[in-house]
Amino acid sequence: MPRATRAARLSGLLASVVLLAVAAVGCGGSDSGSSSSGAKGSDSSSAAGAFPVTLDHKYGSTTIKTEPRRIVTVGLTDQDAVLALGKVPVGTTEWLGGYEGAVGPWAEDKLGGAAAPTVLTDTGTGPQVEKIAALKPDLVLAVYSGLTKAQYESLSKFAPVVAQPKAYNDYGVPWQQQTEEIGKALGKESEAKTLVSGVEEKFAAARKANPAFAGATAVMATPYEGTFVYGSQDTRSRILSGLGFSLPKDLDKVIGDTFGANISKERFDLLDQDVAVWIVPDLTTAVTELHSDKIYSDLNVVKQGREVFTQETGDYGNAVSLSTVLSLPYVIDRLVPQLAAAVDGKTDTEVEQPAS
Repeated sequence: MPRATRAARLSGLLASVVLLAVAAVGCGGSDSGSSSSGAKGSDSSSAAGAFPVTLDHKYGSTTIKTEPRRIVTVGLTDQDAVLALGKVPVGTTEWLGGYEGAVGPWAEDKLGGAAAPTVLTDTGTGPQVEKIAALKPDLVLAVYSGLTKAQYESLSKFAPVVAQPKAYNDYGVPWQQQTEEIGKALGKESEAKTLVSGVEEKFAAARKANPAFAGATAVMATPYEGTFVYGSQDTRSRILSGLGFSLPKDLDKVIGDTFGANISKERFDLLDQDVAVWIVPDLTTAVTELHSDKIYSDLNVVKQGREVFTQETGDYGNAVSLSTVLSLPYVIDRLVPQLAAAVDGKTDTEVEQPAS
């Protein structure tokens, strides 16, 4: 599934047959909590006294009464924050594919010997409510999501649900807020802030080591159904901003109130920045096809060798798309050398692919 449309498909309403199945599972509410045992996690002493805790979100607020032990992540990248905070979800939601439990290599050590989570899939109608209910969660996290109100209400019948923050577009929550919101939900707010600070320090170190990034412009795009450009509220674009780059001036005006959109060739000026980062299906055919477009190939960003390519199905490309508290250090180590080569002012500098 192309990264540009996977999120959009998740915003469909639940089928009525699934809604009926949920009603048969049991009842509860968004203000309930459970202490049922589940996936292996860290010592709960740090969470003592943190509950009850109430979190605001797009559909109101949710109170979690006790420390959650059986966590299901509906948010497509929420599992990384849960793992980083010492908990292993009992269920995750598939997005990128190819990883057991939907846990990438940058997060595998956080399993700590626990069984990989059960992976749920989306068929285009939203979360698999019946299968989620069968996992008997005491918390459902949908922070990085496009959860609809109907889906939220259905899931809330059997567990507290933390939906996406109302301050951002669907799938637009910054990784910092995602981590901290999940930290609050798990009774680990302080630990979450510490994790965020650690990654922000890595961004700061990269900016300091690469002063050329400051003031330079950059854009993130993918060749899906033409040319799809990510807006300022997308996590991928925020990688560039975090490294000191400025996004195209008219980006959000063209993209609109969403995480990204396809652009016409008349707006290829958005691609003609100091560096263009492409997430492509492969590093050969896809790049050749891009450069076969006369309008695009005539842009200075191409003629001056200021493109960066990442393969969407590889670990590196997957880490870029996830952009989480665990995957971002992995990304920074690989992306920063490429960006430095792209903006060094020398047209003959090759932007090399990471060794691994």
